[in-house]
Amino acid sequence: MLTFSFLTLFPELLAPFAQEAIVGKARARGLLDVNIVDMRDFAGNRHLKVDDTPYGGGAGMVIRADVTGRALASLPPADEVILLTPAGQPFTQAVAEELATRTHLAVLCGRYEGFDARVETLVTRELSIGDFVMMGGEAAAACVLEAVARLVPGVIGDPDSHRADSFSSGLLDYPEYTRPPEWNGLEVPDVLRGGNHAAISAWRRERALERTWRRRPDLLPGATLTPQDTVTLAALGATQAQLVSWQAPVPPSPRRTKRKKTVADAEK
Repeated sequence: MLTFSFLTLFPELLAPFAQEAIVGKARARGLLDVNIVDMRDFAGNRHLKVDDTPYGGGAGMVIRADVTGRALASLPPADEVILLTPAGQPFTQAVAEELATRTHLAVLCGRYEGFDARVETLVTRELSIGDFVMMGGEAAAACVLEAVARLVPGVIGDPDSHRADSFSSGLLDYPEYTRPPEWNGLEVPDVLRGGNHAAISAWRRERALERTWRRRPDLLPGATLTPQDTVTLAALGATQAQLVSWQAPVPPSPRRTKRKKTVADAEK
């Protein structure tokens, strides 16, 4: 079982993500546990004050290192202590897959001007969900919870389904359709209604390649591409130089076989 421990000043912001939908069901089945820790419980003063003005002056307040240290010390040992910060490593699908193999993740959610820099000595990893700044770390923590929890075995119905997801496969996901077959003049592609599973699989792969080529070509160098993928990308407009830079395999040239001479050939 994977346990998440979120250290926050606003527990009520994270509670719905821990109680509802798939995460809530996984907790009820004993696949996950979510522990939300209110850092104010470790303030050490009657006013529950957890922050103070920064040394050297400046705007805003800084969360104290001693408060954070006491809150972390109240927890069982964690495999990872994660600080959510714009200065952190980008949180990617690969990172989510790695974290899903752990048993206890402690996640620090900052507020105000963030944590006293000495808190960094207590963490094993710093993560960022993007190049922007928010008012606190709770929304980022919810993203980490959702992304990691769904990778824990048994949490989602089909254990292999996430392997075809965007980023897990190295490509963006293919487009999905459902009923009605026609809406606002837009129809579901015929191939998806034909029942030919091989044709459907090929169509989905081509559409995934097309979406990635059009929207996120930066993902292609890390994708596992087949010779047929190379043909598809070339048809979409990828140059030979791009294919080489992506280390895409070149489709093998068809072999030329010698034709046996016949009696008719000998008479010529």
